[in-house]
Amino acid sequence: MNWILKYLSPLKRRITVGISVKVIGTLAELMIPFLLSHILENVIVTNSIRGIVLYGVLMAVFAFIACIGNIIANRMAAKTTMIFSTEMRRNLFLKTLSLSARSTDRFTIPSLESRITSDTYNVQNFVGMMQRMGIRAPILLIGGTVITMIMDRRLSLVMLATLPVIFTVVYSISRRGVPLYSDVQKSVDGMVRVVREDAQGIRVIKALSKVDYENARYDRANMALRKKETRAGVIMGSVNPIMTLLMNLGIIAVIGFSAYFVAKGVSRATTVIAFMQYFTLISMAMMSLSRMFVMYTKCAASAKRISTVMECEDELTVIPDDGCGDSSLHISFENVSFSYLGKKENLKDISFGLKKGESLGIIGATGSGKSTLLRLLMRFYDSDSGTVRINGRDVRSYEKEELTSMFGVVFQNDFIYADTIEENIRFGRDIPTEDIITAAKTAQAHDFITSFKDGYSHEVSTAGTNLSGGQRQRLLISRAIAARPEILILDDSSSALDYKTDAALRRALAEGLPDSTVITVAQRVSSVKDCDLILVIEDGEIIGCGKHGDLMESCSEYKEISDSQMGGAFLD
Repeated sequence: MNWILKYLSPLKRRITVGISVKVIGTLAELMIPFLLSHILENVIVTNSIRGIVLYGVLMAVFAFIACIGNIIANRMAAKTTMIFSTEMRRNLFLKTLSLSARSTDRFTIPSLESRITSDTYNVQNFVGMMQRMGIRAPILLIGGTVITMIMDRRLSLVMLATLPVIFTVVYSISRRGVPLYSDVQKSVDGMVRVVREDAQGIRVIKALSKVDYENARYDRANMALRKKETRAGVIMGSVNPIMTLLMNLGIIAVIGFSAYFVAKGVSRATTVIAFMQYFTLISMAMMSLSRMFVMYTKCAASAKRISTVMECEDELTVIPDDGCGDSSLHISFENVSFSYLGKKENLKDISFGLKKGESLGIIGATGSGKSTLLRLLMRFYDSDSGTVRINGRDVRSYEKEELTSMFGVVFQNDFIYADTIEENIRFGRDIPTEDIITAAKTAQAHDFITSFKDGYSHEVSTAGTNLSGGQRQRLLISRAIAARPEILILDDSSSALDYKTDAALRRALAEGLPDSTVITVAQRVSSVKDCDLILVIEDGEIIGCGKHGDLMESCSEYKEISDSQMGGAFLD
């Protein structure tokens, strides 16, 4: 919870002013029963209309100050909370984007999404309530108690006898709330995961008529969440009824003792009237404190989940280069091995070298380790052993911005956002429109883009659902090459293209990016056959390495793939 203070520290001046206004308004509210008691005891007996009116006006003034003060303080609290929550969400989102791939895998995407949404909402609510009720309730409680002690010590002691019991009950129940609401948030993660998966696969679900099946799967996640929310709600929901019962018992005791004291002549009826008003204020303060305890349990659980992300250390630290690399090679892997979970090796002893401007083709079965090799090159993960180098330098010696600026990438499951075609290609970078058009021509996308009435200003829907598969892939390739990257990675990015378009794309890339090193991951031999170096990967190992002609003779697996796809013939 201490990290919350870091976000509130820049707002301390605004918070101080708001608290000061809140204090003034609450103190004014406390004065009203006191003035009423004074009128009943000392003014009415004088039969002075002027005195009654004067003190009546004074009560109205205090009531007005209390009202205006609370309104101003609540507005300031709301503004402060919005500033706080905006900054908190911004930093959490930025931290989420900058997490290493391994950390993202550990947290999971649905869990990160719920932390940015529901968890930040819980913290925001508590911070807002602390500024509104966290100041008013203690003042009413303490101030009301002090004034009642001054007015009638005997009745005050009767009332105060119930407070330790109330605090004990509320504290005991609240202690159980933090783990309960932690479990609730984990169930929220599970429900978000199902929603996210179904939203991404909605077309497949409809195509296979699995709406009922997915609805049942969501129901299971929803019922699991309901079960944990019900348990937490039942336990934490008992705070208010128990506290109300104890407060009512306290009121009964106060009324009983006050009647006895008045009958004995040791207390006055007018004092009892004011005393009951203070007891009501104190009861309201206790109710507010109980609500704050409930919200605190939610906030504490959510704050812990948020801080776990915010305090996650960057695993991909920059280290000094060992100076042992071959600077003549643009990209090199030296005996690289890697495992995602530390059990099975996903890559085993990978070694190869590529000069600047050359092309590399990677082919292999699904799950053979092709994409994993690319992730190590871009340092999404660090290898378990061996070294990955660019320009002779260990990739771990590059600053993140320096390393990522070298790449233009098209992944298998890349994304397109709702905006124009031009902005999807530019992707927030400072790229002139002329270069965007040039990139689209190279990617064989210019013709279909200009076929739209509004051309490059054509609006694309989320995930590019209003484009065909081939159009989406060419749009993504345009994005990757628009900045003329030093290294271009095409990870199975032409699978939706026909052979003629694929061949035209490869020729255009060779002509348009002669100085770029191009890495192509593909299932089709036709996409990699012209590469300067081809790697055939199986179960994380290189089983074939060389040019197309060499592999046709030396690698039976490669020849089998080639013959099965095209019978050995290719469309140029």
